Amino acid sequence: MAKLTKETFINSLKEMTMLEIKELVDGLKEEFGVDPSAALVAAAPVTEEKTDEGPTKVDVVLEATGPNKIQVIKLIRDVSGLGLKEAKDIADNGGNIKEGLSSDEADKLKAQFEEVGATVQFK
Repeated sequence: MAKLTKETFINSLKEMTMLEIKELVDGLKEEFGVDPSAALVAAAPVTEEKTDEGPTKVDVVLEATGPNKIQVIKLIRDVSGLGLKEAKDIADNGGNIKEGLSSDEADKLKAQFEEVGATVQFK
């Protein structure tokens, strides 16, 4: 009997119906006592498990301006590029300062706002 190569085996599988492939898998289980699908799971590439370090992208939201409202408005304008009216509206009513920042960028921005007495949160 000639040795079956990987290429000929794969080509044979391509010509089979799903029912025929299922019967083949069942036959492999019976003959060798091994579940081929379990071998696929065991051979699956190992991916890095994500640790729960919080969200990858965060929005920085102004909660309160504190005693230095004018400095907060200036800082909002500097970091967001908004005009005076829009920055004042955020300072008066709260709201998103910047969206979609990485955690490091958001921490730096939070520190800047805390320096001028404002309170911000991440969402």
